Amino acid sequence: MSKESSFDIVSKVDLSEVDNAINIAMKEIKNRYDFKGSKSDISLDKSSEELTLVSDDEYKMEQLKDVLISKLIKREVPIKNLDYSKIEQASGGTVRQRAKLVQGIDKENAKKINTIIKNSGVKVKSQVQDDQVRVTGKSRDDLQQIIAAVRQADLPIDVQFINYR
Repeated sequence: MSKESSFDIVSKVDLSEVDNAINIAMKEIKNRYDFKGSKSDISLDKSSEELTLVSDDEYKMEQLKDVLISKLIKREVPIKNLDYSKIEQASGGTVRQRAKLVQGIDKENAKKINTIIKNSGVKVKSQVQDDQVRVTGKSRDDLQQIIAAVRQADLPIDVQFINYR
């Protein structure tokens, strides 16, 4: 069997699941006693793939983030792919924080993944293609070892393995 097997390593966030998590989080916030009369809000800008969190103060902002993160985890959205900016003052005595949804694997993380693959000692080839890494090898067992090695690595982004063939 000389045909090579391959798979792609990607980092994607499902925006519809993020939207669902935001809706569920907002329902909970509207019903919570400690948020009564609060100006707390979470919104998603799908064009720039950015979340905007608004709350009364920094303490409530942390509570708001906790609720959102718990809902994202339940919807299986990788929270590692949220890149928070600093908390800033907003109008009406509120505070605002933006969180960028990281899509794709940047060059730095692709280099880390390639290093993990090379250090594993398994005979496979890996190449960076735009915002993903393609791994090819003769044996499917070798590819399974690479998947295990990448899963064990502590990467700053969450990765998924697709197109396994």
